[in-house]
This record gives sequence, structure tokens and C-alpha cells, in this order.
Amino acid sequence: MRLFSALMERVLEWSKHRHAPWYLGGLSFAESSFFPIPPDVMLAPMCLARPRKAWLFATICTIASVAGGMLGYLIGRLAFHWIEPWLMSSSYADVFLAAVSSFERWGAIYILLAGFTPIPYKVFTIGAGVVGMPVIPFLLGSTAGRGARFFLVAGLIRLMGDRAADRLRAWVDTIGWTVLVLAGIGFLVWWILRAGT
Repeated sequence: MRLFSALMERVLEWSKHRHAPWYLGGLSFAESSFFPIPPDVMLAPMCLARPRKAWLFATICTIASVAGGMLGYLIGRLAFHWIEPWLMSSSYADVFLAAVSSFERWGAIYILLAGFTPIPYKVFTIGAGVVGMPVIPFLLGSTAGRGARFFLVAGLIRLMGDRAADRLRAWVDTIGWTVLVLAGIGFLVWWILRAGT
């Protein structure tokens, strides 16, 4: 079933739109504070469509993501009591509690590493606000972590050029279904381990 190939072709078309950088910035901002879809799904096709602008797109992603992270931080700092019932009943609850504990232990190093991972970044930005992490280390860690992630994606695609597009087209369905299966297995293992404790 070629579901992911069709989605990739559609996103590649969107990425050529004249307002695509604005959409990329909006997606990056939203993902860091409340939206579930990571900006990589738009960044990679935009870099494929216009490789000469890859660094610009990575910069847009980084700046918007850090700004969105600051909104997440403020939500955690000033308005957590409003979202706490929803968060604690959502699938993000355990990740959030682990993030809060890790912030108290490792601070800025943790936000740097969190910014690089595929785990939803909003969980970490809100958690940093809840524990009252100092703003400057939060911003520095966010910039380093998010920048490293987005510039790595842009750099790899720019380096590989058309070969990246050809290889991605050839493998996108296999990669997409494999990621879904692995995510399902990971969730099942987590659920079993959680039930056993």
C-alpha cells in the first residue's frame, strides 16, 4: 500500500508554494507548544524541492521552534493548572512526569537533548516552565538542540541532493510502515511494563 508515497508527493508540492516558509515557521512554532506534528515532515520536502535554501529553512525552523518553546514554557509557568487535567489524562502524562523529574536533575543539558529527539518537544517545554527552569539556559539549550536537529536534516538532504529524493521515493513506504510498526511495538512494551509495576 503506497500511502506514504502519495503523502510525500503532496507535501513536496506544498513545499514549493510561495508561502511555504511561513507555513514551516508556523508549524515549527506550534509543534513546540501544543501541536502534535513535527516540522521535519515539511522541512525535509522543502529542502528537497529547493536545496539552495536548505540553511534558510533550517534557520526558520530553529527560530520558530525556540519561540514556540518559549510559549510552552510560559504555559507551564503561568497556566499549568488549566491544562493539568488534560495533560495528566493524555498519553503524554508519563513522559511529562519523567521530563519534570529530569529537569530537576539535569536542567539545560536535558532541554538540549530533548530538542534533538523525536519525542514531542512541547512536553519538555511545558515541563521546563512547571519546574521553573531559568529562562536563559532554557533558551540556549533549546536553540542548540533544535538547531542541531533541523540543520542535520537540512544538511543531509542538501548533501545528497536529488539522490535523497530518489532514495526517499524508493523507500518511503517501507520506512513509513516500519516506523508505525516499531511505534506500535514500543507502545505495547511500554504498556506491558507499566502494567507490571
